[in-house]
Amino acid sequence: QLQLVESGGGLVQPGGSLNLSCAASGQTSTTYYMAWFRQPPGKGREFVAVISWSSGRSNYADSAQDRFTISRDNFRNILYLQMNSLKPEDTAVYYCAAETVGRNWYPREYEYNFWGQGTQVTVSS
Repeated sequence: QLQLVESGGGLVQPGGSLNLSCAASGQTSTTYYMAWFRQPPGKGREFVAVISWSSGRSNYADSAQDRFTISRDNFRNILYLQMNSLKPEDTAVYYCAAETVGRNWYPREYEYNFWGQGTQVTVSS
């Protein structure tokens, strides 16, 4: 099975940057898509970005466009989320997710079958 562990979260001032990592271990050879989701305090989980593991094609939520970059290291099985120009509204628990079944298009949230435990990102002065 696949195990996902996020890291890199913490406290950052508005306008600052963070680079989140998600290390995948176990049976990683069948990963088709990996994505980042986040859950702000008191709110539901929302999509941030997704990447095709093989092609590198990516898609972003409107809130992440132009500020966040999703990438992956195929050799080391690590997913990244580079976050720049952070705002207080970016404060959330950030989760990585993986889809290992294979689909024609980017998966829906419910189609991701492996999830990490989350890492806290707090943007505050």
